Amino acid sequence: MSPHKTVLINGREYDAVTGMPLAQKTPAATKKSPDGAKQVKKVSPSITKTGADAIHTTLQRSKTLQRRITKKPEAPVKPVLRRAAPGRHMDIARSTAVSRFASHPAVIDAAQPATLKTPSPASKASVKPDTPAQVHPTAQRALQKVSQKKAKPVQPVSAKQVKNAAIEKALAQPKTNAVKKIAGPRLKIKKRYIIICLVVVVLALASYATFKFVPAVSVGIASAQAGIEASYPEYTPDGYSLSQPVTFSTGQVNLKFTSNSNDNYYTVSQSRNSWDSSAVLDNIVTREAGANYVTTKERGLTIYTYDSTAVWVSGGILYRIDSKAPLSGDQIRHIATSL
Repeated sequence: MSPHKTVLINGREYDAVTGMPLAQKTPAATKKSPDGAKQVKKVSPSITKTGADAIHTTLQRSKTLQRRITKKPEAPVKPVLRRAAPGRHMDIARSTAVSRFASHPAVIDAAQPATLKTPSPASKASVKPDTPAQVHPTAQRALQKVSQKKAKPVQPVSAKQVKNAAIEKALAQPKTNAVKKIAGPRLKIKKRYIIICLVVVVLALASYATFKFVPAVSVGIASAQAGIEASYPEYTPDGYSLSQPVTFSTGQVNLKFTSNSNDNYYTVSQSRNSWDSSAVLDNIVTREAGANYVTTKERGLTIYTYDSTAVWVSGGILYRIDSKAPLSGDQIRHIATSL
């Protein structure tokens, strides 16, 4: 049969005319290799195809297309019933002779005649009377509190009684309160005067300390009043301090330094002058010392020293040191350069 008249479906051949399956061919015998190993024929795997009808016949789960419109399913929620909190129960006094149910009657045999027994006096005596009902302790305490809280009847008070009570209360108060009220403002006034006096004293002491222990301040005040730019020397020999007050005149300031142990002292005079160093030499040094002087140049200053005096000029101010103390040349030079 020619291959054009067969149809291959799912790996099996069918006759195209009759539709009957054809017999499958038996595989050929495998040839043995010279080595004795079997040759395995590679068979291409058959491809299984699923028809379109089988795909469309399977069931599919329903899907919600618009979740916004439909409500999301939720499990039913049962309402929670909250029971009221149990209150405070009170036991009710009960008699021991009271029972809830009656006792069952005794069964009497019909064959035997019933005989009535009269109670003996001993049995009558054994029967105890019922105990009276007792009030529960909690109820008894509650009744006591209620009875205590009952308001006492208010007796009407007349206006005369109110007036007399107020007078007695005022008379019973001690008189010290009135004295304190009168003396209060006086004490406040005294405190104010004391505070003002203390402030004035503190300010006076502060100004005195500033004037006494801060020499630069006193020199600045004196120079402002004299009209020149006087300065305070940064170097002071040991054992000497500025003597107060600082003397000044128009265009001149005098600083006096005294010894702390004896009467020795030296003065530093500062005056306004337009001379230069040669003019100072001609007009002051030569006239007072002649040729007995020493010239020292340091830090741009020309200092003339003779006897216990030193003279120099700087910045339009004439400086002069007159010593009544045993000062060395180095000490005088340090004082001059520190101004």
